[in-house]
Amino acid sequence: MDDYFKEQSDKFLNWAGEKAVEVLLAIIIFFIGIKAAKLIVKLLKRIFDRKNVEKTVAHFTLSLVRWTIYVITFIVSISVVGIQVTSLVTLLGSAGITVGFALQGSLGNLAGGILILLVKPFKVGDYILENNSKTEGTVDSIDIFYTKLRTIEDKIVVIPNGTLTNNSVINFTALDKRILLLNVGVAYDSDLDKVRETIKRVLDEDSRIMSSEKMVIYVDSYDSSAIKFGLRAYVSSEDYWPCRWDVLENIKKAFDKEGIVIPFAQVVVHDADKMRLN
Repeated sequence: MDDYFKEQSDKFLNWAGEKAVEVLLAIIIFFIGIKAAKLIVKLLKRIFDRKNVEKTVAHFTLSLVRWTIYVITFIVSISVVGIQVTSLVTLLGSAGITVGFALQGSLGNLAGGILILLVKPFKVGDYILENNSKTEGTVDSIDIFYTKLRTIEDKIVVIPNGTLTNNSVINFTALDKRILLLNVGVAYDSDLDKVRETIKRVLDEDSRIMSSEKMVIYVDSYDSSAIKFGLRAYVSSEDYWPCRWDVLENIKKAFDKEGIVIPFAQVVVHDADKMRLN
């Protein structure tokens, strides 16, 4: 076994000695190709920005150009060393089934990226929910194989494009407006008309609520400890979260001012000894 490894190492050293110039040239070509890819992508990005190309198309195209240059650089580099591309293709062909299974996920993600670009179920800047894993966030970029989402906690989530095209996706910002749907509980002895008027006043005072759209305030349900009120109003998609947070806070402040109680679950503990004495 030691003789075998020695023989192979000697062969490798001899090959490296004979191909030293070619190997050095291949390394130089490889690094030049990487630098060229970055430069070309940077120039294309400037052109796309000047032409106001849609971000989704720009990101995908730049990613495709980058990977294409990487592949060409790799092929040229191994050719300089003396590895025939036809031999490499033959080797991959002989192991076609194995390679096919290995690349199945990547090819699916590539096809998914193309479908997203063509069908446009969402674009960069949209807020989406991937319904299978319940992952949601703002689309930060759409690349060849993956889509990046920026969550509300400002974290980046990377999702394979194949996953997004094979599962249902909810696009919350596909339209310019969204329904603000909230529920709030009040005590059973509350004046329902007063509750409704207080909620309406909070909504009327918020300029982000679309007055041109129908607003509904209604009794939603009777819970064990509270009457559940619901409200539906329209806001612009970009104002949704700030408006939601402010409305919830302002309703609580308005209820406190009007003496409207928001009940909460309570646990009553009885003294067992006193109960027996009684």
